[in-house]
Amino acid sequence: MTEQTDILNEASENGSESSRDDNGTIEEMPEDTILSRQTSVNLMPFIGQRFVSQDAAYEFYCSFAKQCGFSIRRHRTRGKDGVGRGITRRDFTCHRGGYPQLKPTADGKIQRNRKSTRCGCQAYMRIVKRADFDVPEWRVTGISNVHNHELLKFNEVQLLPAYCTMTPDDKSRICMYAKAGMSVRQMLRLMELEKGIKLGCLPFSEVDIRNLLQSFRNVERDHDPIDLLKTCKEKKDRDPNFKYNYRIDSNNRLEHIAWSYASSIRLYETFGDVVVFDTTHRLDAYDMLFCVWIGVDSHGSYCFFGCSLIRDENVQSFSWGLKTFLDFMNGKAPETILTDQKTCLKEALAMEMPGTKHAFSIWHIISKFSDWFSVTLGSHYDSWKAEFHRLYNLHNVDEFEIGWREMVDIYGLQGNKHIASLYALRTYWALPFLRSYFFAGMSNTFQSEMINSYIQRLLSAQSMLNDFVEQVASLLDARDRGAKPKVIQKVPKTSLKTGAPIESHAATVLTPYALGKLQEELVLAPQYATMLVDDSYFIVRHHTGVDGGYKVLWVPQDEFITCSCCHFEFSGILCRHILRVLSTNNCFQIPDQYLPLRWRDSVFSKPAPTSSGKVQLLQSMISSLITESMESEERLNVACDHIALVLARIKNFPSAAADDSNGVAYASPSGSFILPDVEDSDAIAQSFSTNPHECLAFAKLKDRTTRDEIDMYRKKRRCTVPCCRQYGHEIGNCPMVVADDDLNTDGLGFL
Repeated sequence: MTEQTDILNEASENGSESSRDDNGTIEEMPEDTILSRQTSVNLMPFIGQRFVSQDAAYEFYCSFAKQCGFSIRRHRTRGKDGVGRGITRRDFTCHRGGYPQLKPTADGKIQRNRKSTRCGCQAYMRIVKRADFDVPEWRVTGISNVHNHELLKFNEVQLLPAYCTMTPDDKSRICMYAKAGMSVRQMLRLMELEKGIKLGCLPFSEVDIRNLLQSFRNVERDHDPIDLLKTCKEKKDRDPNFKYNYRIDSNNRLEHIAWSYASSIRLYETFGDVVVFDTTHRLDAYDMLFCVWIGVDSHGSYCFFGCSLIRDENVQSFSWGLKTFLDFMNGKAPETILTDQKTCLKEALAMEMPGTKHAFSIWHIISKFSDWFSVTLGSHYDSWKAEFHRLYNLHNVDEFEIGWREMVDIYGLQGNKHIASLYALRTYWALPFLRSYFFAGMSNTFQSEMINSYIQRLLSAQSMLNDFVEQVASLLDARDRGAKPKVIQKVPKTSLKTGAPIESHAATVLTPYALGKLQEELVLAPQYATMLVDDSYFIVRHHTGVDGGYKVLWVPQDEFITCSCCHFEFSGILCRHILRVLSTNNCFQIPDQYLPLRWRDSVFSKPAPTSSGKVQLLQSMISSLITESMESEERLNVACDHIALVLARIKNFPSAAADDSNGVAYASPSGSFILPDVEDSDAIAQSFSTNPHECLAFAKLKDRTTRDEIDMYRKKRRCTVPCCRQYGHEIGNCPMVVADDDLNTDGLGFL
């Protein structure tokens, strides 16, 4: 038994041994707090070891297995990638684990009795996904290194198929050497010298290199990137709104190419204020960098704006890509752009988009922490990571500066080059420096991980480069066809959490996604106390706080309100501090400028040039009608029949508003914050569902309905003014509105 096996057996005697049940599943083991030192492959895997991803865990365990004399393979998982929380557990087993199974053949022929290497080996390592501070990590919860077969020697283990692999860097170097005219043997010798290893100890052989070069030749012969130009031209002929651009080098080789679709350009006009420019994926077969532009729409779904393939990662290449993208979008630059930490990309953005705020994706930074600091900090890594996230989420720049210096002193990181680099670039990633810019919620780590999954789905469509344009277009068309039904399904499911008039008003304007974000703030708003300092200046602090707080400036006459936390500027959603000030001062409607168009539901967001009071009432009635109708199939049928009848009658009227009463019956003060109770569906429910005989009578109304019948119907209606709520009249002739008209004209919104 090897030395590693003795150590693991000793750990098993202490109560950390794993076991398998009758179904073959592995029981989870208690976690340890020992930190991973992933920089050295000589370390043993242990319970509690941490990895930034399951791929990093696979590479580490693969290196350990190679030293011991076996190889590994991926085994069981819990969860499914792209569904729900995704994969939450992964098992790696010895390559000789399990037993061979005969596969049935379609033609009934007897399968060849080939000898299998599997012998039921029980060696394995299990990792489980955890999320601390919204940052996913993979931790080792089970390990066993007990084998029932002989382990291979070092010169034998290299011949296992699992270790005859090439890294992306190796493939790029081989491609570069081939372009320089080097022979295969020269490539092998040069790479051995570069890696500092003995002759013949590379993880791949001469045959592997020749096969790789042949695959490159096949790609260039069958799917030459020049064919992509032909595909783009054909699509341009079919769709004049499709845009593309390219550059050919001196050797008549495709150097850069970029394209965007008509639907992407339309989406960019509305949702192009925040853009993620991802340049972390490369197509090795074509030796080109894949760059993609992504945004987020009003429903929280990702939008594809365009993509490009560039040959080299330098300032000139990125400048060409940025210029081309601006040309596609008619010169409109985004307000904010998120990228990784490439220096050449940073310089190109400063030249081509000087007015755009450039920020780094925090997900790319945090994913490197384990390699950067786990060894340096040791057992203090957890506490340092918690302190970093606290500093990252601060609101005040001065507090960040003071806290950063204290953190460096406490953990002894004065000479750490990564800490120095992070501090030098703090204005590109730390939230205290970014909160005054709009990010639409795309700055958190969870969104970054979802964006990466979205890009992977795009790349999964890439089988042949010349078909890539059409394949991505098909994916986008499928998304657009599926988006509308999903949005319609979400509307009836919207429910109010507080019952506040502000929430009711927002429910008629915002999308379910944006409303959910606003409700998160509304639920927490009652926990804060407001203190009036002067006529328009408030201090808002948590009820448990004795000092500090946030400053809220409110000018009701101008419908202007702002908070020092900058939550609205950062996300486009009013913060809990502003909502608390509005609610305590009897304001029941959010000003129009604080309901951004990018978060509005397209069904209810079409601006009306006149009759704003009527439009608000109609929006309220529609929202209540949908909510009530979805309760049962019978209600839905009645609502559809009546709406069809009403629409038929409306079309008989002229489109131009010639009657002077159009702007009077439902008129409301233009600057008022007061909103009728939009969620009160009593009037509509009484007309449609309370009395079935009344519903039948209404369904039989003809175009020749007399005024007496209409008056009888209106007497059944209930006024929607919050202070009235009486039957027999409507808001247009409510005595409360007429009597209080002078009171409401100041625009304060007080009852």
